[in-house]
Amino acid sequence: MVMIIRVVVQDSDIRKITLPEKPDDTDTLIKLLGECLELKYKFTIQYEDPDFNNALCNLTDISDLPKRATLKIFPVLMSPVPIPSSSQGESVHSDQLSIQSSSTELKKEWPENFEIPRFSVHVEHRLRQGNAAFLNNGKRLDVGRDLKHDILVGLAGTMYTYKEYPSEDNFNQVAEALIKTHPCLTEPGSSTGWTRWKRSIELKMAFYRAKMRKHGCSDMALKREGESSGTSVYNRGIKKPKISELNFLEDKNEDGLESKRVEAVEEMKKKFPNLTMIAQLMTYTRVMRRQELLFSKPPVHETLERWPGLFTENQVIFVEFSQFTGKNLKQEFYTALDLHTARFLEIFRSKGGAQGEILHEFLGQTGSRVWHSFTSPL
Repeated sequence: MVMIIRVVVQDSDIRKITLPEKPDDTDTLIKLLGECLELKYKFTIQYEDPDFNNALCNLTDISDLPKRATLKIFPVLMSPVPIPSSSQGESVHSDQLSIQSSSTELKKEWPENFEIPRFSVHVEHRLRQGNAAFLNNGKRLDVGRDLKHDILVGLAGTMYTYKEYPSEDNFNQVAEALIKTHPCLTEPGSSTGWTRWKRSIELKMAFYRAKMRKHGCSDMALKREGESSGTSVYNRGIKKPKISELNFLEDKNEDGLESKRVEAVEEMKKKFPNLTMIAQLMTYTRVMRRQELLFSKPPVHETLERWPGLFTENQVIFVEFSQFTGKNLKQEFYTALDLHTARFLEIFRSKGGAQGEILHEFLGQTGSRVWHSFTSPL
């Protein structure tokens, strides 16, 4: 008896298969489907069961299969993409991230010719079909969001086994190798055929590093300040610099910084301290001071005791502001004041009442030269 089957290979690949007779068992059915559909991988099947409102169920008994059945193919993944893990020989799927204890020992040297890894069964099947169509009629594969994601994750996982931060040449090499291995992915209108692929790989590699860092990967984790150099943890408490904040090079000589701090404290105890010397010492010890204030968060009286120079007018108002923003606060203030002085004088002259009398008296004392200096044409 002829048997007609609707087979869902993928959501975008649904086929109609006609069998001359009903197979004797499920293994025979799987073998026949593999031959008819030309599937080069192992798979299992589920069918829509009429008893459960056409919900999918595993096919264990061929007698459960209706005359006109709808089957769905589920590939059996045989070759997951390995990524470094805490124990050698352990591998996980490319979408899964494992916590690494010492991945620097597992890194391999970047190959002279980068070999594109094998992706999941679905992706490999789509790429084989796309390559065949490209060689026959030059038709490029329509890369959807899911397919592109799987390709990029596989590439990022393989690249990570060599380098956490690949260079520009490395990205070029991977993108070029991808197009050579799978020509159906060639980009139209691109001089190289892989320019946008390269950019996508760079972004996916950045996201991959972020995931590894979030999962506590040792070579991507940040060291907490004050911890031993042998301990590495993911630091969620680090204060990020503001957009306008300047970067300062860190001095690793803590003893030298402490001696400079003590020297500044002793100088501030004098009746007439050398402000120039204080400014130099405060600039030299800025990294140490900033770490102490951000992480230890001492009370004000303790900060005043350890950093008395920080509370001077010149230091707290001008120097600290300049170090954070790269601008001279005094010069910026006076420039803005000069710009708006004429308008200020107009406002003062328009005031009435007791406040206006005081302002008029003040303007009379300053004389008319101030007014004319800002209102006369150049």
